[in-house]
Amino acid sequence: MANLVCTISKYLVLLFMALYTIKCFTYFTARDREKRTSNLNKQIFYIFMIHFLCHVMLYINMEDAKVFLYYIIEISIAILYILAFRLVYKNSSRLLTNNVAFLMLIGYTVLLRLSPGLAIRQFILASVGLVVTIFIPFIMGKLKKLRMWSTLYGLTGIILLASVFIPGVGQVINGSRNWIHIAGVSLQPMEFVKILFIFFVASSLVKLSTFMELFKNAIIAATFMLILIIEKDFGAVVLFFIVYFMMVYLATSRSIFMILGIGLGVGATVLGYLLFKDTLFAHVMVRVHAWQDPFLYQQSEGYQVCESLFAIGTGGFAGTGLGNGMPYLIPVAESDFIFSAICEELGVVFGLALILIYLSSFIAIQNIAMKCKQPFFKYVTFGIAISYIFQVFLNIGGATKFIPSTGVTLPLISYGVSSVFSTLIMFSIVQYTYILVSDEADEVEKEKRRIAKAEGTSIAEDAGAFG
Repeated sequence: MANLVCTISKYLVLLFMALYTIKCFTYFTARDREKRTSNLNKQIFYIFMIHFLCHVMLYINMEDAKVFLYYIIEISIAILYILAFRLVYKNSSRLLTNNVAFLMLIGYTVLLRLSPGLAIRQFILASVGLVVTIFIPFIMGKLKKLRMWSTLYGLTGIILLASVFIPGVGQVINGSRNWIHIAGVSLQPMEFVKILFIFFVASSLVKLSTFMELFKNAIIAATFMLILIIEKDFGAVVLFFIVYFMMVYLATSRSIFMILGIGLGVGATVLGYLLFKDTLFAHVMVRVHAWQDPFLYQQSEGYQVCESLFAIGTGGFAGTGLGNGMPYLIPVAESDFIFSAICEELGVVFGLALILIYLSSFIAIQNIAMKCKQPFFKYVTFGIAISYIFQVFLNIGGATKFIPSTGVTLPLISYGVSSVFSTLIMFSIVQYTYILVSDEADEVEKEKRRIAKAEGTSIAEDAGAFG
């Protein structure tokens, strides 16, 4: 009987996941507000069902009644977040709040399966993050000179990045010196610095008027990346590099900068390989070898990638069912390779739908950026969109052997307080831009009505004059 319930729950999860994903995209094609609202309300129902059915499977396989206690607390916080954001900011994007809540619930659920202790820690700290970041749009509305603080963004970002070199504070983990440990809490400064970096580039581009200013801006941006290279955090280097050149391209609309970016990226990679492959890039070469032929190094550096591929293959399209697989065999399954654990127990179909949900958030953020009339917030939102989707690409690409593993987390799902907190901050910033766009649209609509009313009055007066 228990196996039958698990099997039914597994396929119902896939069905509701497919329906949720479809609503993410039909939202964009809906022609009126009522249809969009209906799609969003149905999404909340699907969130509730997916989360409930996952916990049913966990309860049956873990035989722990506390699973349902976790379920009630988690879903309550998620619903409160969705409702609170909507009540506080009536013009906020409900699609983004739905996606944020859903992805975090998936993260809690999978972490509960992998490590209950980490799941509880993630839930508590992430809930604090939800409360704190809900105030960000309000605060940004009060700060009228955000676009003027490029020097502050640049200096603060560089100082935070360099903090990992402070003796007794900085930590080396997995070959990279990119963590700090303070008062029993470990944080990754890069996760927060990438937001400052986006703000720095955006504020510099707004004030851009000469090529020399662009050159100075590029030098400071290169300083960020140089520090990351010294830290041996090459995943972050690639992320910052892509974000910078994409933002410059948006601001200038000159394809030469895209070509220059590709050329510099390829040149720097080749030069770094030739000069530093046995020193600075030594741990990167381990990952490259594992990527090139993981089965050749299956008992050494290729073990992680092999187990990731075995897990995805074992799960197949429908998955083994939550709690029925062996994702604990994948090293660092709770963070870097959580996508493989998801695919093993919830299925490749679930994994593909998850990618589409990430993509829908990216499309929504891009739409917001393109509609924004204020250049600074346009650039910031665009930079966040690129950073967000490229981080997804780096994580899933590494887990599926599409690219070498970079140690980048899967936004809002992987274990990592720094990553979750910074992603919540970015989504709150995007919500502020969405509110700006909505207010601008409301003003345009009011102006159209005023003009239509004035013209109607004029026509009525003319008709009276000829009557």
